[in-house]
Amino acid sequence: MKFKEHLKDRLYALLLISFLYLLLILLFLAFKSNLQLIIACFVLLTITFILLLLYDFFRKRKFYNDLIFKVGNLDKAYLVLEMIDKPRFYEGELFCQILYDIDKSMIERVSNFEGQMNDFKEFIEMWIHEVKIPLSSLTLMAHNHKDKYDKKSLLQMKRIENYVEQVLYYVRQDCAESDYLINKINLSKVISNVILKNKDELLENKIELLVEVKEKEVFSDSKWLEFIINQIFNNCIKYKKEKNSFIKIQSLEDENSVYLIIEDNGIGIKKSDLSRVFDKSFTGSNGRYSSRSTGMGLYICKNLCKKLGHKIEIDSIQDEFTRVRITFSKNNFYEEALNVTKK
Repeated sequence: MKFKEHLKDRLYALLLISFLYLLLILLFLAFKSNLQLIIACFVLLTITFILLLLYDFFRKRKFYNDLIFKVGNLDKAYLVLEMIDKPRFYEGELFCQILYDIDKSMIERVSNFEGQMNDFKEFIEMWIHEVKIPLSSLTLMAHNHKDKYDKKSLLQMKRIENYVEQVLYYVRQDCAESDYLINKINLSKVISNVILKNKDELLENKIELLVEVKEKEVFSDSKWLEFIINQIFNNCIKYKKEKNSFIKIQSLEDENSVYLIIEDNGIGIKKSDLSRVFDKSFTGSNGRYSSRSTGMGLYICKNLCKKLGHKIEIDSIQDEFTRVRITFSKNNFYEEALNVTKK
């Protein structure tokens, strides 16, 4: 709060005071008052007015500056009323009361909205679990009766299952902390599960698989990590080249981290799109190439990696390669936390 703005806000009061000063001068002259008395009265009135103006300014400045500072530094600005001192002037009390009523209305509305969203998420999760049962049954039937179901039907069912799973993880990502469990997991075992899950599509698309993953343990959640790697695999298959396609998987490590690198020689990503591949619903130029692109897979992977404490990066040159790297920290924080949990 600035004194200059404070004066501007009281411009009409200043003009009124100036007009009263003029009237007083005329009255004093009309009654032929002593000049020293006139000067003394004007000095006293001016000092009184200035003191009142300064008192009003400083008490309000303290309140409003404190309010602006705390609103700017709070993550949840609507809680500011709990943090500020009660103002000692009527305008401030009125302002706080209005702000309280607005906050109350907003909190009630947000609570209703959150309740509806939670109900919707619960319904979606229930629906997904229910729909996965007939999908699994259809897949099993297709495997057991290959004479009745061709490979294309099986692949389409697999794609439906992948999309259903993607929806489930998208719904759960905001509350992922309550669903994952950090443990030491074997990286090669997770990779094997993903390969087995995608074997039909790999064979159908004649994609060569090069695996150089060491028997290395990392701290993660096997279910979430398997989903992340599976999404990357799906992209590798989706954006493959027509001939001589391959997917190369390797693990590296240094003193601080373990790296899982998944590389393909597919159509690649445009340089202009590379910085946005993790954005929600971003499909880029490759989205025009494939009608199956949703722009959600890498977005979900990024969010889940962040929650798991991993780092995911992507590098690509169009028409040459795409390389995804997931970094697992060797920080002993997880190990200490697990030991405390076991005790």
